[in-house]
Amino acid sequence: MGYPSKLLSEDETIVLETHPHWKTLVLPIVELLVVAGVAGFLFSVIDDSLGREILSAVAVLLVLGLALVPFLRWRTTLFVITNKRVVVRTGILSRTGRDIPLNRVNDVTFTHNLLERMLGCGTLLVESAGERGQVQLTEVPRVEQTQRTLYELVEQAGKDS
Repeated sequence: MGYPSKLLSEDETIVLETHPHWKTLVLPIVELLVVAGVAGFLFSVIDDSLGREILSAVAVLLVLGLALVPFLRWRTTLFVITNKRVVVRTGILSRTGRDIPLNRVNDVTFTHNLLERMLGCGTLLVESAGERGQVQLTEVPRVEQTQRTLYELVEQAGKDS
């Protein structure tokens, strides 16, 4: 699910479009495997059909809560940088969006710890001159490259205006 081109202005182009880093899905995948393993074992041990039905219902609810919801949250979170603005869209059923025009961006900062550095992701903090101040993008893939690209676009937007 990419950013719809119909939401771009006439001379606006997408420079970068990404979801949060894949590391956000590691724990839900591990939980999915544990639930499947435990449910499979218990399914082979339980003999009565009512117990198996209850086990199946509990396993399905756990899979939905522990794996499907985080996957949908990852899939529906979108970070977009265009030649005119920074766009953040989040939400599964209800959506939240935030747009920051590049000419209002004051500062672009990234942080990452040792693990994030090894995985190539981190947090990007975009500070703007607007009333809401700043937006924090967590789990951004290639955060250093993204910060550099955004900084260059902000500099270019400053020259153009």
